[in-house]
Amino acid sequence: MSHQDQYARGVRFNSADLFKALQWLTAGVDWSAIQMRKQSTWTPQWLTWTAILWAWSNESTLLERFACAQRLIQHLQSESAKTATSYQAFMKVLIRWTGPLITTLQVTLRKRMESLSSDDWMRQGFVVFGVDGSKVSLPRTKSNQQAYSHARQDSKHNRRKKPNDRAATKKIEQSQVFLTTLFHVGLNLPWDWRTGPADSSERAHALEMLDSLPENALLTGDAGFVGYGFARTVLESGSQLLVRVGANVKLLKKLGYVRESNGIVYVWTDKAARSEQPPLVFRLVVVQSTRHPVYLITSVTNKSRLSEKQIADLYRGRWGVEVFFRHLKQTFGRRQLRSHAAPNAEVELQWSLVGLWGIGLYASRELVSQGVPLQRLSIAQSLKAFRRVASDYLHPQQKGQRLNHLLRNALLDEYKRKDKTSRDFPRKKQERPAGKPKINKATPKQIQTAQNIKQSKKG
Repeated sequence: MSHQDQYARGVRFNSADLFKALQWLTAGVDWSAIQMRKQSTWTPQWLTWTAILWAWSNESTLLERFACAQRLIQHLQSESAKTATSYQAFMKVLIRWTGPLITTLQVTLRKRMESLSSDDWMRQGFVVFGVDGSKVSLPRTKSNQQAYSHARQDSKHNRRKKPNDRAATKKIEQSQVFLTTLFHVGLNLPWDWRTGPADSSERAHALEMLDSLPENALLTGDAGFVGYGFARTVLESGSQLLVRVGANVKLLKKLGYVRESNGIVYVWTDKAARSEQPPLVFRLVVVQSTRHPVYLITSVTNKSRLSEKQIADLYRGRWGVEVFFRHLKQTFGRRQLRSHAAPNAEVELQWSLVGLWGIGLYASRELVSQGVPLQRLSIAQSLKAFRRVASDYLHPQQKGQRLNHLLRNALLDEYKRKDKTSRDFPRKKQERPAGKPKINKATPKQIQTAQNIKQSKKG
C-alpha cells in the first residue's frame, strides 16, 4: 500500500515521517538538471531517495541494505510508478549518476544550512570552516588496490625502490580511500569533501573546494595545511586563514613590508622571493594548551577584529571535523567499506557522507525549532531514531514515538566526562607535538627585495 492510501483507511504509518524527511532534504533540488534516459525506470528523485535509504540502512551487507531501501521506496511510490530492479542494475545506474546527483544535492543542503540558525552560521563575523583529511579502509581486492593503494601503477610510491620488509610491503598494498572534508564550525555539519587514493594531498583537495566557500569564510587547519602556495591561493580566493604551525615552518619577522606590530610575521619562501611573489602577512598567536603551547598564524592581522582568545576558540572549534570522522567510521560503521570493486566503493562512500549529512541536518532542524543548542545534538541517537523508524516503517505511528519526537530527544547528556586518554585503542595515533616554528629576522637582502616588490605593485 503506497503512502497515499494510508489516510483513506485512517492509518498513518511511520513511513510517512521518512517521506517527510526525504521531501524536506531534497525540496528545491533542480531535478531537471539531471537528464536521465526517458526509457529509464528511475527518476533522479527516486534514485536519490533510494541511495539515501540504502546508506541509512544498518544491514550487514550492501545487498541487504538495498533490499530494505527498495522495499521502503516501493511502499512510498504509487502503484503506477513502482521501480523493481536488481542490486546490480541499481549500482550500475548509481555509479553513472552519483556525481551529478550529489553536486546538485549539495547546493540545496548548503542552502538549508545557511537558513538553519543565524546564531550558529557565523562566528566572530566569519563563516568558519575546519578542514582535515582521514583514511577509510577498503577490502583488499585487486580492483581496490589498483585504484587506491600506494602500490598502484600511477603512484609516486610505485616509482621508488620496493621495500624488502614484509610489513612495509603489506602497508603500501593496503587499500584506503583518502577523504578530505570541509566542516562547518558552528553547525557541526559537513560542507564539501573530496576523495582519492591513499597518497592523495589534503591540501590539493582543500584547494579544489575553495569555490564552494561562501563570503566571509575563515578556513582553519592543522599543521598539515601550511605552505606559501597553499596560503596564497586561499587568500586570493577571498577567504581568510587560520592554521597551526610547527617546527617544519619558517617564518620571517621585521621584514618591513607592512606597518608592523607585535605578532606580525611573514610566510615567504626563497622560491617565492626569487620569482618576485609578495610575502604573505600573518599574525602569530601562541595558545597554551594543557600539555604544550600551540602556535597559530592567521591572516586576520587586526586585533580589534579577532582577539587572541577568539582565535583560540575558533581553532578549538576545528575539532568538530575530527568528531565527524569518528561519527562516520564508528557511529555510522564506515571504518571499512564493504565494496570489493573500486567504482562501487566510491559510490558507497559518497552516499554514506550524504546520508550522515542528511541525518545531522534534519535532526538539527528539529533542535532549532525547539530552541535547543546544536552543540547538544547526538548523532548516534539521531541515527538510531532514523533506523528505528525505517525498520518499523509499516507500523502505525504512536504518540511520542514519531521521528520528530525521537530527534528532539536525541541529545548528548550533560555530565562531565572523565579523561579517556588512558584507554587502549589500537589505532590511536601517537603523534609528537608540532613544536615551535622557526622565526628568523629578515636579512637586508630580503628587506630590499620586499621593498622592490612593494614598489612594483604600486607602479
